[in-house]
Amino acid sequence: MDQIKIGRFIAEERKNKGYTQRQLADILGISDKTISKWERGNGFPEISLLLPLCKELEISVNELLTGKRVSEDDYQKKAEENMMNLVREAQESKKKIILSAMVAGLMIIAATPMFIISGALVMETWMRFILIGIGIFIIIFGIAIACILDRDAGAFECPECHERFVPEMRTYIMAPHTLTKRKLHCPKCGSNQYCRHVLTK
Repeated sequence: MDQIKIGRFIAEERKNKGYTQRQLADILGISDKTISKWERGNGFPEISLLLPLCKELEISVNELLTGKRVSEDDYQKKAEENMMNLVREAQESKKKIILSAMVAGLMIIAATPMFIISGALVMETWMRFILIGIGIFIIIFGIAIACILDRDAGAFECPECHERFVPEMRTYIMAPHTLTKRKLHCPKCGSNQYCRHVLTK
């Protein structure tokens, strides 16, 4: 899904209707910053806003996902392409999540012998510290890679307004979390709640 192309299409259709970002935002009951974010390609309308947005701009959901007006002949083809793109995005996100768990696990397994050797064998103290340091570095490196993959897999959905967003890395790392949720600050409604990790943005 090309968010930049979709954003330009939203901006173009909004202007064709004679709406300012503020006017369209008021009709949809959201902020003009959200409209601006869509039009810059930095976000995508949440599911509950797709139909109201399309109705107001007099376009179909298929055209919105395609990022352009679609002729009757191309409609079915584009609908299938859009569905396949959404499925592909979800599959890629799932692979990233699985890969992030594997990377973290492998790095911990790789670091464990360093700790065992440093404690079990007779050696100089400085060598023991080097082995422990290498082990810690491997674990931190593995967790960092896993975090990058996991954060970039899909997005997080606010339980309050259902906005989907990707948090900054520092916020992502520091946030309290469970296996499927992280406590994050929603950029749309401002609530600070446990947001569910979803596979599509």
